[in-house]
Amino acid sequence: MRILHTSDWHLGRSFHGVGMLDAQAAFVDHLVETVAAERVDLVVVAGDVHDRALPPVDAVELADETFARLAAGRARVVVSSGNHDSAIRLGFNARLADAAGVHLRTRWQDVGVPVLLEDGHGTVAVYALPYLEPDAVRTAWALPERSHEAALTAAMARVGSDLVGRPGARSVVLAHAFVAGDPEAAGRMASDSERDISVGGIQIAPTRLFSGVDYAALGHLHGRQTLSDSVRYSGSPLAYSFSEAGHTKGSWLVDLGPSGVTAAEFVPAPAPRPLARVRGRLEDLLTDPAQATVEGSWLQVTLTDPRRPMQAMERLRARFPHTLVLGFEPEGRPAPGGPLVPRVDGRSDLDVALGFVAEVRDLEATTEEELLLQLACESCRIDEDRDADHRAPRGRAG
Repeated sequence: MRILHTSDWHLGRSFHGVGMLDAQAAFVDHLVETVAAERVDLVVVAGDVHDRALPPVDAVELADETFARLAAGRARVVVSSGNHDSAIRLGFNARLADAAGVHLRTRWQDVGVPVLLEDGHGTVAVYALPYLEPDAVRTAWALPERSHEAALTAAMARVGSDLVGRPGARSVVLAHAFVAGDPEAAGRMASDSERDISVGGIQIAPTRLFSGVDYAALGHLHGRQTLSDSVRYSGSPLAYSFSEAGHTKGSWLVDLGPSGVTAAEFVPAPAPRPLARVRGRLEDLLTDPAQATVEGSWLQVTLTDPRRPMQAMERLRARFPHTLVLGFEPEGRPAPGGPLVPRVDGRSDLDVALGFVAEVRDLEATTEEELLLQLACESCRIDEDRDADHRAPRGRAG
């Protein structure tokens, strides 16, 4: 059986203000083409189809189109919900979708009930575990502690119990969770774009939980990971943070033989634009010929000038039109130890505003800027006076 493992589509998500729906639609085209070209038998989507519980209409339409196109092909599709999805919304009409060969599994109550497929070597039982919030299942499953490890342990016990009654069946498990060999490895696996799922400071579940299945298709982490030959993360098909600048995005193409995984190949997905992070003084970045390689990239720029340059973003975009994020870390200046606490007692609004400009820019406001700030402060006072007039009690005519 040939399996295509994907996850974390996050349909409807943007990238630092840039809409990603066209790029997500291009990934869907690539996915459907790969399924046909590689003669895929089973597509598994390990959660986070959408970016939020109430997705925008165009994201819902793209998901509907995707599942319809997959259903029209030869492959069966099994989908689980992630921590970004609404289990109810994603699972709506699940029984109707079953008839089309698209199996939406979003209810924790159905954990341990497989989707059954057949190939030339017999039965393959596919168990889709939705994202399991420990508090949601703690009482029903009598969890010994409030943690993701306890929830996944209980879920895998249900999978194991069902498999006992299916001698000779091979097993595929989808799970949306933070799985790692140890906490040190977990620190290297995470990306900035993943939502924290910690419960009481504990979010990591051990890889050993999946040692009894033939293939575990994991979702949640946005970088591809190989925890073992049979336990893998596909990662997200698109980058959603600059911490993913070095990632190759795509899906796993897995061959399942009579005794387990026989081959696994990573299939890269199309990238709408490369990502890059650069740092240095503004003038150096604008004049350095070596920076020509990133002129077409989405950029995160960190400026190291001793003083914050004026109109830095506009000047950067003249050479690097796709600069999205701008930071400032002056050379030789120690990083602040914590948030600044402004001193405002006894100071006028204008004085506070001018102090803010000098603090963040390490340069006093120009005369024109001071006049503009003064006008802004005076406008605020005029509005406050008008509000006070409206609130004042009116006398009654005698």
